[in-house]
Amino acid sequence: MDGYTTDIDGLMIVKPDVHGDSRGWFMESYSKPKFKELGIDCDFVQDNHSYSAKKGVLRGLHFQLAPMGQCKLIRCTRGAIRDVAADLRPGSPTYREWVSVELSAENKAMFFIPVGFAHGFVTLTDDVEIQYKVDTIYSPAHDRSIRYNDPDIGVDWGIEDPVLSDKDRNAPLLKDSDINF
Repeated sequence: MDGYTTDIDGLMIVKPDVHGDSRGWFMESYSKPKFKELGIDCDFVQDNHSYSAKKGVLRGLHFQLAPMGQCKLIRCTRGAIRDVAADLRPGSPTYREWVSVELSAENKAMFFIPVGFAHGFVTLTDDVEIQYKVDTIYSPAHDRSIRYNDPDIGVDWGIEDPVLSDKDRNAPLLKDSDINF
């Protein structure tokens, strides 16, 4: 298992070792000791599974307020996504900057996102499934969103007319958010 840092401190792309032969393949998607060696030391407590039927579905940018902030380990197990993490840590040298990575069933890459980031993704294919681990239980009272096209963040999603939920379409701008990281 290898970990690759990104341009923003704390964000990491994880590439598992995949062992294959004529029968198929096997990989460890999570090993606490191996992740700890990469510098990822979260106690994951919840697994989530998301399905999107069509190409162009955009979900995000989502996060939870402190003290219920979540680190996330995301992987795409069917289809492909452009996964995005935006730095919302006030005082960070990369505040409001973002990183995107393509995750797919084919490349088997994973994206680690620590607390203090908003997360979102857009589907690049039909029939997409993502699975992700979080280190804090979902808390509706702490659940927040930032508008996907917030000009102060400026994410390039690579899509003109995304399919959005009402929650994401009506999310506040960063300047109007109650972020407390």
